[in-house]
Amino acid sequence: MIVKKISLVVSAFFSISMFAQDVAKTDLEIKPIVKISYLDSVKNSFKRDEMATRVDSLWMNELVSLDIYDDLTKDIQTINTDVTVDEELPTELLKQRLQAMNEKSPFEIEYNQGLENIIKSFLKNRKKSFSRLMSLSEYYFPIFEDAFAKQNVPLEIKYLAVVESALNPKAVSKMGATGLWQFMYGTGKQYALKIDSYIDERSDPLKATAACSEYMTKMYNIFGDWELVLASYNSGPGNVTKAIRRSGGKTKYWDIRNHLPKETQGYVPAFLATMYLFEYHKEHGINPQRAVVKNFETDTVQIKNQMSFKQIADLLDMPQSQIQLLNPSYKLNVVPFYQGEPHYLRLPKDKIATFVSNEDKIYDYVAYQSRNKTMPVQLALKVTPKAKAKLEKTIDTDVKWYKVQKGDNLGAIASKYNVNIIDLKKWNNLKSNAVALGRNLKIKSDVDPIIKNPKELKAALAVEKRSEEAIAAADDKDKNNTQSQEYVVVAGDNLGSIAKKFGTTIAELKELNSLTSNNIGLGKTLVVSKTTPEIIDENAVNTAIASNSSIDSFKKKATSAKDLGEDYYVKKGDSLYSISKKYPGVTISDIKKWNNIKDGDIKPGMKLKING
Repeated sequence: MIVKKISLVVSAFFSISMFAQDVAKTDLEIKPIVKISYLDSVKNSFKRDEMATRVDSLWMNELVSLDIYDDLTKDIQTINTDVTVDEELPTELLKQRLQAMNEKSPFEIEYNQGLENIIKSFLKNRKKSFSRLMSLSEYYFPIFEDAFAKQNVPLEIKYLAVVESALNPKAVSKMGATGLWQFMYGTGKQYALKIDSYIDERSDPLKATAACSEYMTKMYNIFGDWELVLASYNSGPGNVTKAIRRSGGKTKYWDIRNHLPKETQGYVPAFLATMYLFEYHKEHGINPQRAVVKNFETDTVQIKNQMSFKQIADLLDMPQSQIQLLNPSYKLNVVPFYQGEPHYLRLPKDKIATFVSNEDKIYDYVAYQSRNKTMPVQLALKVTPKAKAKLEKTIDTDVKWYKVQKGDNLGAIASKYNVNIIDLKKWNNLKSNAVALGRNLKIKSDVDPIIKNPKELKAALAVEKRSEEAIAAADDKDKNNTQSQEYVVVAGDNLGSIAKKFGTTIAELKELNSLTSNNIGLGKTLVVSKTTPEIIDENAVNTAIASNSSIDSFKKKATSAKDLGEDYYVKKGDSLYSISKKYPGVTISDIKKWNNIKDGDIKPGMKLKING
């Protein structure tokens, strides 16, 4: 009986323990309710058709890059066909290959020394570029061939787009020629290509290729010679007829070539050299980079309401750069809606499937956004400058600043911030892809509105504008107030020892002093570093920092660095301003006070206290 009672007590004890554990376990498993945005709720309700198709982001960057376009354009304009190029390609072998190409082409492809020199120049200097171009051609060439076949235009004309634009639909020449086929404004209008504030169909691969095909057909009916058609495409029919007259009535390109404009003299040979490299790339070890998405892996859908690329990207979980690539004719990153005019959006097939399956939800979301969000940044371009200046005060845009580091290029920076190279150049008034070391670049990106109170939003945007102006002013002062630290070479010195003494590298010393070799003369004055004195208007900078802090306080809660009590080791290129920006709530005056700094002089390796 006693044993029974003890057993009951033990059993009850374990039951209570197990119950307590269950309760504890239940408590642990209770999850807080997570609020999700309207966008997430819409996407969570989507019907999804899973497909294997995907878009390679690296390939997309290549497609929107203008590097190859700049290089090839420069080559075609400057290559001297009379200068022999040292490259392994026997003349007799080249003659045989050109003859083989001639037999299966309507073009008259004949060997001459000028053509050999251009082919060898491309092989020597542009192998990597042609590897990338062959990857792009897998997307564009099927479009070209389809259009040319309809008009009985030689399919070899597709290589002309490589010469014209390096297969970049966003390419714009110094004269304003635009798109894959480099149509001028007047020519585009002549061939019924729409050009307005939203759309430039000169950048539309299908419509521009159809216009190019029509042009080629008309010119062939006039000249009856495809080489002359190409020459007229480059310099205009008038210049070709002048060259024919000046040559005494000769009608072959190579006979009138010296009477054509200088650029056109290198144009047709560059076209033939391009054709040769595409035909014999394997023999020369040119391996095309892989093109993940080809044209047949994309599809179009008609858009029933105006929507921005950002809205599409958010809804379909894809980068805006991909949408820009596949829809280059939309200038403002917006698909417009004109009554009675269809507009189409091209996307990878899996994204098209998601779009079509959820059209009603997508348009509901776009309508919701139009009611609750201000006009996209790009639409401000449609209003007058005075109205635009007023409008920019209310645009919901996140502005960041990036200081260019050694080894950076526009492509890498654009990829890092998921923006387009063209936009990056526009925001910073860059005319080329070159960017100076140490320059502060403006990065813009649209963000969803987080501040709900209109007064708070207005105040935040106002101080953000002051912040941007102060930072830009500081950047300008950096450029204007740069001072050089100099060193006079003494006996026993060499570039290595001087570089070590001043914490720099031999390469940087040579760059700063425009040295072409490692030899330096005794007594020579060398620039060993360029520093920016701290003469920045502290009130302006502190206002900027305070402004940024006030904006950040609306967006997120940040722990003040004044409470961290940490050490910071100065890196090369640092200034008190750049260091203060790393720590929310810290000003230049704070850092000076904590480290007993009376001026702005700090050196690499110096330890700074960041505490309260």
